Amino acid sequence: MLRKVHGALGYTLGPPGDSTETEFHPMHLYNSRRPSLQRITVTLVLATVLASSLSGCFLRKDKEDKSGVEQLYERAHKSMDSGNFKNAIQYYEALEARFPFANQSKQAQLDLIYCYYNDRQIEATVDAATTFERENPTHPRVDYALYMRGLAYFSGESSWYHRWFNADLSERPPKNLEESFSAFAQLIQRFPNSAYSADARQRMVFLRNRLADYELHVARYYMSRGGWLAAASRARYIVEHYDGAPAVAESLKIMLDAYRQLGMRDQADDVRRVIASNYPDTLKQVVKEEKKPWYKFW
Repeated sequence: MLRKVHGALGYTLGPPGDSTETEFHPMHLYNSRRPSLQRITVTLVLATVLASSLSGCFLRKDKEDKSGVEQLYERAHKSMDSGNFKNAIQYYEALEARFPFANQSKQAQLDLIYCYYNDRQIEATVDAATTFERENPTHPRVDYALYMRGLAYFSGESSWYHRWFNADLSERPPKNLEESFSAFAQLIQRFPNSAYSADARQRMVFLRNRLADYELHVARYYMSRGGWLAAASRARYIVEHYDGAPAVAESLKIMLDAYRQLGMRDQADDVRRVIASNYPDTLKQVVKEEKKPWYKFW
């Protein structure tokens, strides 16, 4: 019975003094399961080689990414400097898509706004500028994004073909002018010392006059149609919102005439006093019309 059990444990039990006998010891079981030193060494070497390989892969990838960012930005910048804005846009868009968190990404966004504008992609310019403002509210170049947004809305209001055909812009609806005026106003309010503030102020003067001229055109139309109340309302809007615009003087004259037609003498007298105090040339015209006999129609 003992021989069977011992045989199962991996040793034999013979008669005392038998040379074939293997004496049982508990360490025999442990030694039989312990990995050899050679196996441990091989495992450690393989692990070290694998770790080194992975580290090398990551370093190569990081180096390739860095090289890719710099290469894309360099190509985009060269295209932009040479005036090839379409190619520059493709490079900048690829850089933003592949490396959104790279150091060059912010500058690429600003350059992309400039390229869109010069490529006459007005909607893309506005979208890119608005996105930059929203995503980077504290960035030191937000003033540039605001300026370019206003400039994009401003474009088309004074072009060469308007001067060539002597087009009267006052008769055109002021499309996007309010947006342009608002963007420039935000720029001046938030960044009064910005390098773009002076130009923004000049453009705001043009926009103010342009908006006032359009409202005056509408007021004249109502007067020609006998819409006295609508004409007075439009003229009053010009006086209240576009102070300093050349159209204000004629707007006051329209208010005076409209109030007289409506029988609103008190309002008409108030307007006449304002004209007398601020617009002497307009007052001369008013006095001349007041002295004109009622029976003369020419």
